[in-house]
Amino acid sequence: MREPVDLRRQRILAAVRARGTARVRDLADELQVSVVTVRRDVEELTREGKLRRGHGIVRSTVPVPEVPAGDVADGDRVAVVVPERHTYLTETLHGARTVLEEAGLRFALHIAPQVAGAERPLVERALADGARGLLLAPRWRGRADEEGDYGWLAGLDVPTVLMERRPRPGSALHALDSVCSDHWYGAHLAVEHLVGLGHRRIVFATRDDSPTARTLRAAFAQIAAAHPLVEEWAWMLSSPEAGDEGPYAADETAEPSALLRKVGATAMVLHGDVDALMIVQRLAEEAVGVPQDCSVVAYDDVVAGLGTPPLTAVSPPKGEVGRVAADLLLRRLTDSRGTAVRRVELLPRLSVRGSTRAVDRPTG
Repeated sequence: MREPVDLRRQRILAAVRARGTARVRDLADELQVSVVTVRRDVEELTREGKLRRGHGIVRSTVPVPEVPAGDVADGDRVAVVVPERHTYLTETLHGARTVLEEAGLRFALHIAPQVAGAERPLVERALADGARGLLLAPRWRGRADEEGDYGWLAGLDVPTVLMERRPRPGSALHALDSVCSDHWYGAHLAVEHLVGLGHRRIVFATRDDSPTARTLRAAFAQIAAAHPLVEEWAWMLSSPEAGDEGPYAADETAEPSALLRKVGATAMVLHGDVDALMIVQRLAEEAVGVPQDCSVVAYDDVVAGLGTPPLTAVSPPKGEVGRVAADLLLRRLTDSRGTAVRRVELLPRLSVRGSTRAVDRPTG
């Protein structure tokens, strides 16, 4: 699946701003695109005044705050570990960075590749480099990956806060500080918006390869099954590569247009944004208009507003998750009294755009 140009440029901009400078070749490797493609994107971002180009180097136009010499010890740094190619966490990363740099802490970003267990060696390296605290968002594509990390994460001897990850109740990580979006509430917002427009049959298409995806799938099933105005609903994968927990039934991997017809659905909720935009394109190829024939709500709201039409979307408080997580970590680093563990949930919001409309009711 080819990544939209706007999304790729947003990721380039975020990566450069997070570091201050970056090599074009490194950016190409991280985004898994050609150097020529990155150069073309950088030229456009430079033309827009968002970046500055050098010989093989890209610089941010936003100054990186410098820590005055002597104010911060060499060990006063925080390591942040996030998954590779995970645009959702870009805003979370910026939120955390703002808080940490205002507090005078050095910020070291580590990108975990898309393989199981990739976070552990990065964390070990960060600790060896003197990190005093950790902000982590492990990939955890499947439940086995998640549970396999519980042991070593529980044994970390520096303050650690999880971002957008909620360990299983009663697990070794249950008592670890964490900050999450309340994705059940986000699912509730999407369903109530569609039901309020008169939709009674809904298809939910989500990913199934992360803790957020699994939480959303369970939330949609629970909410739709209990809602007195939802007559019928079905769930499917938002893209063929979006699931690691299979096997899946035929309907769960069907073409969106086919499942819409089978359910008689007039609306869909789609996770995440890129998959949502791709599904809307596929619906158009099958002569299913959005919102004329099918209303669509996206979940994540990273690039949903760039679609045609712009997609109504549930927007988790991504930047705020990072800011609150960094605040929690600072408390741990400065508080010797051992305050209670905190598990914070922040509520998403709904941005209504052009992809949803009321159901046409027959007159007469």
